[in-house]
Amino acid sequence: MKRQSSLVSEDVLIEKLARRDKQAFQWLYDQYSPALYGVVLRIVREEEQAQDLLQDIFVKIWKSLDAYDASKGRLFTWLLNIARNTAIDSLRARKTQPSGAIRTDDENVHIVDRQHNTEQPNPEHIGIREVVDQLRPDRKQLIDLVYFGGYTHEEAADELKLPLGTVKTRVRAALQELKQLFKS
Repeated sequence: MKRQSSLVSEDVLIEKLARRDKQAFQWLYDQYSPALYGVVLRIVREEEQAQDLLQDIFVKIWKSLDAYDASKGRLFTWLLNIARNTAIDSLRARKTQPSGAIRTDDENVHIVDRQHNTEQPNPEHIGIREVVDQLRPDRKQLIDLVYFGGYTHEEAADELKLPLGTVKTRVRAALQELKQLFKS
C-alpha cells in the first residue's frame, strides 16, 4: 500500500488518530511497523512470534490511542514502549508456562521436558540454592532477582535503586564466584 505523503506532520497524524481515522491508522502501520517489528524480533528472536506480536501491538495501539500524551514524549517513543513491553511480557509469559509436564512421586516433584524427553533437576535437589546462599549478601540478592526471579538487569537496578553498571558488575562477579564455589 502506498504511504500518504499528506500525513507527514506528527501533530496532524495524532489529530487524525484521535478521531479514529482508519486511513491515518493504516499510514501509521505502514510508517512504523518495520521499526517496531525490528525491536520485537530482537527481543523474542523468533520471526513468527514477532509477527504475531506486531499485530497484537497495533491492536493495543488502536485501543489505547486516548492514552497517548504528547507532553510526555513523541508518538514514536510511545509506540516503541508499547512494542517493547508487549514483547517482554510475551517472554515472561513463556517463562512461567512449563515446557513439559509436572510429575510427582512420594518425595519429589519432577518436571519432564517433553521436547527433549528429559527430566529437569530441581535446583534445590542439586545444591544450587546452598551454593548461592554462600555468596556475599549483595551478590546473592542480585542472583536471586536475576536468575530465580526472572528480573532483567535493568529491573534489578530499579528494584534495588542501583546504577545499571553496578548491577552488571556485581552479577558478573557473583557468577565468577559461583564458578569457583562449584569447583571446590
